[in-house]
Amino acid sequence: MPVFDPTRRQVANLLGGLLMTGALLRPLTGFASAHKSAVHKSVAHKPAHHASAHGPAKAPAVIGTAAPPRPVIMLDPGHGGKDPGAIGVSGTYEKHIAAAAAKELYRQIKASGRYDVVMTRADDHFIPLEGRVDLAHRHKAQLFISMHADALHDPDVRGASVYTLSNGASDAQTASLAQTENSADRFAGPAFHGMSSEVQDILASLVNEETRRGSAHMAASVVSAFQPRIGLLRHPARHAAFVVLKSADIPSVLVEMGFMSNRHDEAALRQGAYRQQVASAMSAAIDRYFASTTTNIARAG
Repeated sequence: MPVFDPTRRQVANLLGGLLMTGALLRPLTGFASAHKSAVHKSVAHKPAHHASAHGPAKAPAVIGTAAPPRPVIMLDPGHGGKDPGAIGVSGTYEKHIAAAAAKELYRQIKASGRYDVVMTRADDHFIPLEGRVDLAHRHKAQLFISMHADALHDPDVRGASVYTLSNGASDAQTASLAQTENSADRFAGPAFHGMSSEVQDILASLVNEETRRGSAHMAASVVSAFQPRIGLLRHPARHAAFVVLKSADIPSVLVEMGFMSNRHDEAALRQGAYRQQVASAMSAAIDRYFASTTTNIARAG
């Protein structure tokens, strides 16, 4: 039986063909696999001016730098399904207002092409508060925005506001809002309420300082963007122990677009044009937040 004894030129041609087709990148077994890596390194480190027997070697392909991944934003329309949220003075459900506003904001964010955006719910179904945070983690979100239009005991109070996580509430009104929002999981059944005390502690004590600063910065961006066009509460940036804001590593804010208990806020939020205005201000706040975040990262680097 004849023995195959390749010449140096045949080996070089064979390796060149394998490199061109990418065959050397496929997993091999045994002795051939061990030598493949060594041969590949030898070819890769060959000087650019080296000439083979057939003439000058081909220049290596230029590999372009991939664009950095776009930030992921998680939009969370409050309530849904069997949980209607607040009911307005004329019977409007908060869950419908929150979903309509979030969908408009989703549309505007997508149109900008600067971010990837996901919604916790795109239809009318119930999601436990913990489940909303889990979705943000699953999608590796860099920003979590929960959208609401709650009700207060005082029907004269109107205006938008934004909330971040804290151990204690900034004021009695905010404490009441947090209690109302956190009670949404009464619809989730007894299984949800068996979460451990360690998870409960995350509400405040396990939120790291970087996330806290990011949340506060986003809240300030929302206030600045709302001021020229959306009516605000007297002290619009507030904080309390909102369960939905408990993520320890995702900057998170809860935006109250207005109060369903106030007939003027409810009437405005029922109008698509006003919701577009709210979404436009939110989009500007998001741009401001990420522009500042990128600048800070660049300075730190």
